[in-house]
Amino acid sequence: MEHKLIDHLFRYHSGKMVSVLTRIFGLSHLEIIEDAVQDTFIKASIAWRQQQPENPEAWLTKAAKNRVLDIFRKLKAEKNLLPNLQQSRDFIAVNELFLDAEIEDAQLRMIFTACHPSLDPRDRISFALKTVSGFSIKEIASALLTKEETVKKRLFRARKTIQKGTIKFHIPQGKALPQRLESVMEVLYLIFNEGFHSNTQETLIRKELCGEAMRLCKMLLKNELTRTSAVYALFALMCFHSARLDAKINSSNEILDLKQQDRSLWHFPLVELANTMMNKAVADAEFSCYHYEAAIAAEHLRAAHFDDTNWSKILYWYECLYAMQPIPIHVLTMAVVCLQSSDFTKAKYYLDQLEASDLEQRSYLYYGTLSDYEFATNNIEKAIENIDLALQTVTNSLEKEHLQKKRAILIKK
Repeated sequence: MEHKLIDHLFRYHSGKMVSVLTRIFGLSHLEIIEDAVQDTFIKASIAWRQQQPENPEAWLTKAAKNRVLDIFRKLKAEKNLLPNLQQSRDFIAVNELFLDAEIEDAQLRMIFTACHPSLDPRDRISFALKTVSGFSIKEIASALLTKEETVKKRLFRARKTIQKGTIKFHIPQGKALPQRLESVMEVLYLIFNEGFHSNTQETLIRKELCGEAMRLCKMLLKNELTRTSAVYALFALMCFHSARLDAKINSSNEILDLKQQDRSLWHFPLVELANTMMNKAVADAEFSCYHYEAAIAAEHLRAAHFDDTNWSKILYWYECLYAMQPIPIHVLTMAVVCLQSSDFTKAKYYLDQLEASDLEQRSYLYYGTLSDYEFATNNIEKAIENIDLALQTVTNSLEKEHLQKKRAILIKK
């Protein structure tokens, strides 16, 4: 049980600790800081076997503060470059950096550091997922649809660039802010999506990741400099999707698609919050990809029953989204929408634009959709052939079970 608790706390608190300690020691000591935070959680995993503390979060905060002193001892060769914690005023200042408001400020500084234009765009995302939200290398690879070795290289490059460069640990202002904010939102979007539709083998939904992404997004909305219409739209999108989390899997841990979901389980207070956020998001006429994705999610939630879904409106929003963001997954989704409205000619048009490899780790989605198309057009043999290809490429066990059930239905036809 303590391992689950520590994993949970690591997800929520490692980024906080790395950010605060970086504010104290500077970006040049980032690698040592990450090691120190890792050590803190290892210490917790050992100490809590005997007795779990009454307040685990407070225990970790205290341990992190104590680790500050450990770092000073390790870095004593550079002691003249660092503040002297033996002086009471400095010690009080360090303690104040662990207050909630200061932690949020440090995390915002860290995520904007991770999104600095001096870094390769791919490196920015990997680095932010690792330092701000405590993702493992495997989780980053899954979220970014890439190999673990590639992620390791990206993290190495990012750290080297940050440690050698003139990057400041601050929230950008003026002309530098919009570009940096766009990268930040992309990272939060990826964190949320990994939670909403996880690539881990046994778990489809990871609510703690969705919650983390929403927490960081709310942090952007609290700050006057980063409170934009696109951030409001992103937060609305997260709320719309989160409203359906409890209906995505049934009591037997089976995946339920929109058609099967019990809509009474949808959490409508979150829908109301999302609508409020969208009203703020459309206060000006400048729309982002998050505006269109939120509009799509809202359209699904607006339908009282699956058969009431306005597929033509959803396709329109996807066309707007694809015009702004021409990526393979949107083409595939437009094919799915056309299948729902029985426009098989247009569905085939979109499918013909894709190769399975375009979707990398999610290639099973391509084969599954192609199977649905073949079934809808009465080609059962090809439908089975494609569902078999989907089963060969899927990694999530719940998704695999879902595909196996679809295959069983096809076999009976």
